[in-house]
Amino acid sequence: MSKYRIQPFDIGSTKTYPLGSRQSKVTIDLFGRPHEKGGTVSEFLKGLPGILASQNLKDLAHAIIAARSNGNNIIWGMGGHVIKTGLSPILIDLMDRGLISALAFNGSCLIHDFEIALIGSTSEDVEAQLQTGAFGMAEETGRGINQAIHEGVADGLGIGESLGRYLAELNPPYGKYSLLLQAYLRNLPVTVHVTIGADIIHNHPSVSPAAIGEGTYRDFRLLASLVAGLNEGGVYLNCGSAVTLPEVFLKCVTLVRNSNLPLKSFTTANLDFIQHYRPTENVIKRPVKNGGRGIAITGHHEITIPLLAAWLVELSPYTRNDS
Repeated sequence: MSKYRIQPFDIGSTKTYPLGSRQSKVTIDLFGRPHEKGGTVSEFLKGLPGILASQNLKDLAHAIIAARSNGNNIIWGMGGHVIKTGLSPILIDLMDRGLISALAFNGSCLIHDFEIALIGSTSEDVEAQLQTGAFGMAEETGRGINQAIHEGVADGLGIGESLGRYLAELNPPYGKYSLLLQAYLRNLPVTVHVTIGADIIHNHPSVSPAAIGEGTYRDFRLLASLVAGLNEGGVYLNCGSAVTLPEVFLKCVTLVRNSNLPLKSFTTANLDFIQHYRPTENVIKRPVKNGGRGIAITGHHEITIPLLAAWLVELSPYTRNDS
């Protein structure tokens, strides 16, 4: 006999209803299908469940295709991890299909892309190099990037265009893998957004802080113009930048709206293996609060971006020759 004064809740009068009368979120028509050996990529994609992240990925692909069809901007913002996971050829293919209008880099992305173009490899062992003070001190990286910025800014360019022009003139052996170079050759804007002191090239004696500041500010204004082209159907993707690009993107959004230009009903997405605070708030929530949609895709870039690209290739009516 319990000594508690309160008695267990009496469930005798609990009301129930027929299961079939309830609206449910998951039905069997949304279920995935097993992949058959030898099946096509198209069959694999169609066999994915139409639920949660899988459906979000497909919805994002549809939004990008719609933006392409309607002439809206499709801006891919990215951090260095996207380059380090070997995705440049996939993104260059999307350029040729007209599914990338512009690229926005942080400083890390710029550096890794530049090194790939020069020697076909990147990403040093930071822990080992740091012990001897050698971290970030590769001569060609610092000298080349700083020279490109200095010369380009003197000619009125932003950092992205400065590096694209420099690489085009240099004709490096692995330039076909460089987003900077391939975008430049296709007349696609690349903007670079730098935090001074955060990138290895800022430790080199060839650095020009004035040129970096002027160049990255020009790119900020260029990105704002590109963001204005998101209105009524554009897409902005943030891939692997946890702080810099989400902050810059939010400032571009407010700059456009402050100028009384319309900016609504567009799609944003954050692709990363952790959904950080700033991308969540500054990319997928705040900019589209009054119209549009924000999509979070959680996972490793080397898996999620190829999957998204595969969806785009399968859904798109555009071939490489159409772009």
